[in-house]
Amino acid sequence: MKMLIAVLLACLMGIGALYAQTDGFSVLTTEAARRADVRRHPRPVPNAALAFADGNHTDLAQALRDDGRMTVINFMYTRCFSICLAMGSELQQLQDEIQTLGLDKRVRILSLSFDPADTPDYLARYQASQRANPQIWSFATLTDAAQRQAVLKAFGIIVVPAAMGQFEHNAAYHVVTPEGKLVQIVDIGTTDTLLTWIERYFKKRNP
Repeated sequence: MKMLIAVLLACLMGIGALYAQTDGFSVLTTEAARRADVRRHPRPVPNAALAFADGNHTDLAQALRDDGRMTVINFMYTRCFSICLAMGSELQQLQDEIQTLGLDKRVRILSLSFDPADTPDYLARYQASQRANPQIWSFATLTDAAQRQAVLKAFGIIVVPAAMGQFEHNAAYHVVTPEGKLVQIVDIGTTDTLLTWIERYFKKRNP
């Protein structure tokens, strides 16, 4: 009997832990739980020094605030020949869609490099190769190491050094308000849902 009670208690504790870890069983992974939490409780984005491809230097909070648009942020580096190229292709399409729908006054794209080797000159060449319209899609690098790590952690980006000077990293698109709040995270391959979500967000804020 004591053994049975002990087993039952262990099961109940395991179920309780699973319930907490999966956000009440509504999600099955920590990452999904994080994204669900961001949707319910927008997170403040840490401030960080930025150097833009056009040579301007400012910080992330000011860049978001001064621009005034919703910003779709992705993390990349210019020497990446895998996932960053896939994101670049999708963001080219997103850029075109923003312009076609006349949303360029409300939405923009910001690609942030986490590679210390990415100078503004490198970013400028990369920006040109991506056929980015700087009025809609801009590139910047995170210049301070400690601030860079804080931003990556806040956004849930994991960067691991790899062979040949490359990096292994996860990827997603992050919707950030002008006030510096992370309000939505969208997987690569699903950019078609981004603008729909943003338009709904605007309608809720301004019914």
